[in-house]
Order: sequence, then C-alpha cells, then structure tokens
Amino acid sequence: MENTGLYVSFVGYLLAMVGVGVFFYHRSKLFADYILAGRGLNYWVTSLSAQASDMSGWLLMGLPGYAFVSGTEALWIAIGLAGGTWLNWQFVAKRLRIYSEMAGNALTIPNFLSNRFRDKTHIIRLVTAIFILLFFLIYTASGFVAGAKLFTNVLQINYLVALLISALVIVSYTFLGGFHAVSWTDFVQGTIMFLAVILVPVLSIVKLGGAGAALSQLKTFDTHLLNPFLDTGGNPLTFIAILSLVGWGFGYFGQPHILARFMAIRQASEIPKARRIAVIWVLISLFFAVLIGLVGHVWYAGTTGDPEKIFIYLVQEHFPGALSGFLLAAVLAAVMSTADSQLLVTSSSIAEDIYRVFLRKQASDKELLWVSRLAVALVALIALVIAGDPENKV
Repeated sequence: MENTGLYVSFVGYLLAMVGVGVFFYHRSKLFADYILAGRGLNYWVTSLSAQASDMSGWLLMGLPGYAFVSGTEALWIAIGLAGGTWLNWQFVAKRLRIYSEMAGNALTIPNFLSNRFRDKTHIIRLVTAIFILLFFLIYTASGFVAGAKLFTNVLQINYLVALLISALVIVSYTFLGGFHAVSWTDFVQGTIMFLAVILVPVLSIVKLGGAGAALSQLKTFDTHLLNPFLDTGGNPLTFIAILSLVGWGFGYFGQPHILARFMAIRQASEIPKARRIAVIWVLISLFFAVLIGLVGHVWYAGTTGDPEKIFIYLVQEHFPGALSGFLLAAVLAAVMSTADSQLLVTSSSIAEDIYRVFLRKQASDKELLWVSRLAVALVALIALVIAGDPENKV
C-alpha cells in the first residue's frame, strides 16, 4: 500500500492527458486546426509548450547527470542552451510567424521553405519532409523507450507492457486533439517540469541542513566541481572545450517541433511576451537542473548507479508516495512533451507535404485531416516496433 500514492499520481496524470485529447477532438474540425491549431495559440501556451517539447528528458535526467559527473562545468551547457533559446525567439520566431502566413499560408516547415524559395518542382519540400520523417520517427521511438523504462523502473512492470501504456497515452491524445491537444498537454507538462526541477534540489538541500551545509559537504569531495573552468580531472578547460559546450545552443534554429509553435501563435505581436516567459522558464529550469546534479553528488558520490537517474534516486529516497508520484510524473511529462510534438510534426508532414503534393492534389480538408490522424497511428506503430527492443541501435 505504500506505493498507492505513487500509482494514483501516475494514473491520474495519464488520464488527464488523454482527457485533454478528448476535449480538443471536436475543436479540431479543420486540417489547419489539427496540424497548427488554426494559428490560435495564446502566448503562454506557445512559450511553455515550445520549451517543454524542446527540453524533453534532458532537463531532468541528462543535464543533472552531466552536472553530477562534471560539476559546474555543466553551466556552460546551460549558458549555451539559454542563449540559443533567446536567439531563436528573438530572431526567428516573429519572422517565421509573419512570413509563413505570407508564403501561401504554409502550415509546415517543408511547405514554408518550398513557397519561400518558389520551388515549383517541390524538391525542397520532399527532401525536407523525408528528413523529418526519418529522424523524427527514430526520435519518437526513443521517447517511447524512455517512457517505458521509467514505468518499468518506477512501477516494476514488464517493459513491453510499459511501452504499450506510454505509447498508447501519447498516441491517443495526439490522434484525437492534434496540435491543440499536444500544445496544451505540453503546457501542463512544462509547468510540472518547472515545479519538479525546483522542488527536488531545494527540499534535498533542506534535508542536508541548508545551503551552507550542502556546500560544505560538496567541498569535501572534488573541489574542482565548483569551478566551471576546470574539467573532471581538475585541469583547466580549453577555449575549444568551453565553446563546444556552449555550442549546444546552436541546435535550436532548425527544430521543426519548436518552429511550429512560432507559426501557431495567434499574433506576431505576442512573440515578445512569449519570449520573456520562455527565457525565464529556461534560465530558472537550467540552473536548478545543474543544482540537482550537485546536490545529488553530496548524497550519492562514490555509489554505483546511473548518473542520469540522479533525479529519480533523489525522489525515490527522500519524498513520500503522492509527492513522489507527482515528481516522477515530471520525468514522464518531459519525455511525452517531446514525443507527442515530434509525432504530430511527422504525421503533418506526411499528410501536407507528401500525400497532398504527390498523391492527392485535390484532397479535401476533411480527407487531409483524417490522413494526418492515420499517419499519427502509422508512425507510432513503426516507432513501437523500433522501440520493442530497448537496446536497438537503429
């Protein structure tokens, strides 16, 4: 019975996400509604859904794990990611919102590029769509694997059962509610991630006796952990090494699931407000993600285990059932917020950039809507097959 609160939190979270999909099912009557929310997202949903779908499990697992191993060296990655976020919102978001509508009211990135460069042959559109399909299919499968492994580790259930549950939830609300459902669930997931990434290190520090005590204990380990200019061996970081870490932020400018949010905001004039929310969310979240790794080092240095699970270890050991379930649901939220976005972007590209252009030029709006929904199911099925083997290297 001690895990009842955890199970209730998990099940309640999953049912809520499906409920969002059901709610938006009847509000996605047009193809444009389904794949881009009819360009009607408010700036709060736009900003938080963009950042949640961007960060994925990296925020609660990857970055804390890196900080656990390398200390404040991880701050360079955080600086790069924060800088990349700001640059993307500052220089891409408003322009893309305006010109994607001007360029034939383009609903997908391949469509926008084809119209923008007046490609009558549709080669740009086809090649871009193929790249999205290929790489996001694999990325979606990795999201299914991550969700299944979380269920397996936390709830102690069979991997294949866990895989089917996590995939079914993601597919159901994406299939039903489209971009509206994906964006609103990502908004909720981004909020949960934000609360969790702050609560876990703060409460863990309190249990250590406060910030001063935690800092003193951290200093008893490797002193270089608190110096961002030293590597794991205590040697000075080279300029190239720092530049490489900061360079993580340059990956933002071409991610279709983030760019789709820019295209979907209801007015270009709301971009500055969305940008401020997104950048504040990112700055705070990244700082506390690094702090999780440092606090985790105090608790678990020298013990065996996976550094990327340091958030999970802290939650399982130091937080009671219902709160534990909420905090661990944040990891699932992080994974789902990216998998659902990539699943929808892929299916939208299949319907808009392949089916309509090369197979059925006169396809009706309703037909495209259902082709996109069926593409969600098809892409998810293929991703499930790939994810069936958690050690698959494809």
